[in-house]
Amino acid sequence: MRLRQVAEDVGIDHSTLHHHFATKQSLVEAVAAYTTRQFWETSPPAPDRAAALRAHLRVLQQMIVEQPDLFAVTVELDLRARRDPAVAAAMAQHESGWRAKLVEILTGLVPDPATSAELVIATVKGVRLLPDAAGPVLDLLAATLTGDRRG
Repeated sequence: MRLRQVAEDVGIDHSTLHHHFATKQSLVEAVAAYTTRQFWETSPPAPDRAAALRAHLRVLQQMIVEQPDLFAVTVELDLRARRDPAVAAAMAQHESGWRAKLVEILTGLVPDPATSAELVIATVKGVRLLPDAAGPVLDLLAATLTGDRRG
């Protein structure tokens, strides 16, 4: 990835891009922040934790279907994070809000909320390229975590 190419792809002069992002790393961190924040506010109010989890997963399913490019960006960021410790740190920092919200929802619902939060995140990242599969997969995940076999 070159900043000149990014500027060309989005239709701006490279100096304009450099004005806002001095380095490639600062651009990647801004993209990571923007992308991961999309997941922070995916928990509509619900009467109990099980309903909150199902509502959260329904919102994520809708995002998978309606915003596939968002998930394509997360794929690229995750791949880059495996090679670049700075990107990995930025992703971990920015995903912390989503993790915290999931742990909050899952506390009292499952024995290990932190591990279950990772399961939700891994599942969502795993189905991001298959919008048609998102609903059934996330419904099964909700049923499994809540103990509700009706979905």
